[in-house]
Amino acid sequence: MTVLERFLSYVAIDTRSDDTSTAHPSSANQFDLARLLFDELQALGAHHVRMSEHCYVYAEIPPTQGYEDKPTLGFIAHMDTSPDFSGKGVTPQLIPDYQGGDIPLGTSGRVLSPAMFPHLSGLVGKTLITTDGTTLLGADDKAGVAEIMTLAETLLAGSIPHGKVVVAFTPDEEVGAGADLFDVEGFGADFAYTVDGGAEGGMEYENFNAASASFTVTGVNVHPGYAKDTMVNAALVATELAAMLPKDEIPSKTEGYEGFFHLTDIEGTVEKATLHYIVRDHDFDAFDRRKQLLADVVTTLNARYGEGCVTLTLKDSYRNMKEMIAPCMHLIENARLAAERVGVTPTVEPIRGGTDGARLSYMGLPCPNLGTGGYAFHGPYEHITKEGLEAESAILCEIVKLYAKGSANG
Repeated sequence: MTVLERFLSYVAIDTRSDDTSTAHPSSANQFDLARLLFDELQALGAHHVRMSEHCYVYAEIPPTQGYEDKPTLGFIAHMDTSPDFSGKGVTPQLIPDYQGGDIPLGTSGRVLSPAMFPHLSGLVGKTLITTDGTTLLGADDKAGVAEIMTLAETLLAGSIPHGKVVVAFTPDEEVGAGADLFDVEGFGADFAYTVDGGAEGGMEYENFNAASASFTVTGVNVHPGYAKDTMVNAALVATELAAMLPKDEIPSKTEGYEGFFHLTDIEGTVEKATLHYIVRDHDFDAFDRRKQLLADVVTTLNARYGEGCVTLTLKDSYRNMKEMIAPCMHLIENARLAAERVGVTPTVEPIRGGTDGARLSYMGLPCPNLGTGGYAFHGPYEHITKEGLEAESAILCEIVKLYAKGSANG
């Protein structure tokens, strides 16, 4: 089965995670893909194929005889798709030999346009895979799943000498829980890669430090005709709170290593209001300063409106994996070399977000992130190319070859 055929079969399965659920996995339909991958790995002849009660799939590809002393490499992708947009009834459009210009997304009224996505001009001549405008595509991260499965099939066919390789497919990455119940010890990798990035040849080992911040504002609601010096309008305090944060330190006005405060939702009445933020910064000291600023805002508002008017709940999500990858930079150097060997220009950029690999790195498994060939994730404009899928599959094979040869393997 080709990587494209795999990809198209996987995106047909709805694996949307649920950010309101406390279950593991957050949505039962993720098991539909997990069971399929379990069966495929067994059919391919992988060893120790197993699926946990929480929807993690693991398998081993034993080393070629004589390569038992090579490092054990792991490759990881997540099965769920974003809760932000429908993943049910995905109907991909294939545009062979894309000639540029606008692409109507089915009859949805949406158009994939170079005006919105300038990188499309670089995809001319390729086979473009888009949505029909009513769902996301699922390239995040079923492209990574398909590429790893294609790697597994190639290695199990026996044509490439290699050390031991282990693969894993996780649930709930999109709701921040993908690494929660990952069996690092049982996985058994010395080093690993998540395959969960953007364009082919991309590699990332720096990510945001991240936290969630939830504010609750408790007001005092009295008749507005008699409210002077008594009413505290929680909704107005909430807007005041939002205005106290730096207006230019938001996602739409930052890039590269610049951090931000992102207001994800706000609701309120005179009686009560809530605001939810995500807080991001690559620099750990700057990240701490951002969290301190939030605490200072609470102190200021409580001094103004009364103690307990505003409360803050802060929860760290993940940390910048750079410090964990720094002693293992052979992971990046080998990925660079692998990309060059298949004719892809490697790019190393900081992630303006995070991956399971960030958390896994702090759980003892150094785990940078690789591209998948996809673009515009999490919505109806998501797209990928057949050539991107094939190139990233080839890069994974080259990485395995490099570690089998002992190239910069630490």
